[in-house]
Amino acid sequence: MARFQQTELTLANPVDMGALPRSSGVYIFKGDGQLPIYIGKSVDIRSRVQAHLRAKDEAEMMAQSRRVEFIETAGEIGALLLESHLIKTLNPIYNIRLRRLRKLCSIQLLEQEGAWVPEIVTGQDLGLGRVDGLYGLFSSRHSAQSKLRELADQHNLCQGLLGLEKLSARGCFGLQVRTCLGACVGKEARHDHDQRLMNALIDLKVHAWPFSGAIDLVEENQGWVQRHRLQDWRYLGTWCSKSNQLPIDVQQSFDLDTYKILVKPIMLGTALVKQLGSKTIGVRSTLISNQ
Repeated sequence: MARFQQTELTLANPVDMGALPRSSGVYIFKGDGQLPIYIGKSVDIRSRVQAHLRAKDEAEMMAQSRRVEFIETAGEIGALLLESHLIKTLNPIYNIRLRRLRKLCSIQLLEQEGAWVPEIVTGQDLGLGRVDGLYGLFSSRHSAQSKLRELADQHNLCQGLLGLEKLSARGCFGLQVRTCLGACVGKEARHDHDQRLMNALIDLKVHAWPFSGAIDLVEENQGWVQRHRLQDWRYLGTWCSKSNQLPIDVQQSFDLDTYKILVKPIMLGTALVKQLGSKTIGVRSTLISNQ
């Protein structure tokens, strides 16, 4: 299986720096050995590498860097997917943000006696990215609880009814300090409280995969075509018209960074996709045809 073209240049050589492409792709800083120090992506590789060389707060990293490798991609989404994959596979010492999270939590609303009750669930409990009714993606249960507390303060929600504190006959602590409107003691209709809860969570909605199966997300640049195979927000690989395929480890489970890369272009319809066995179409028409 052929690799994408990967070129290595010397950082201290001005001629080599001038040979860096002004196009999308991934760059890899290396020191004296073969292990990567830092991996990044850009829509303009040359400009981004030169910015690293000028950045005073990156002087320590650049002092250890001797060479830079780059892999061009047909578009920005391909660069983002490749960067995330390489960081999780190679674990460069200066990359922290895209390190793999082994366990994710989310908030799910359960209906109990006609009321909505939030419950914190993990990716092991249900299929993240394949089901509706999930809100927010968090690295820990504590982070999810902190978000619920933040929303309670912002929207006058009862922390007792949200399962964040024990309720007494006098209601929750928020009722005493007037941050709760009294749903816990009947001063406010539970329906009104739950409607505010739903409105507070809507921006955190985790979108379920909007297709019946796998798709190819297509990027093209002056006749160069790359097709990124995706399913349930998982990155399965890339076919490239220049060099066949990129050998990667297929994602076996939901990955937060891959979801963040894909959700906006897919749900807003700005990406060009092809459902397997169909013609290439825009996402918006795909969503309509599946309803």
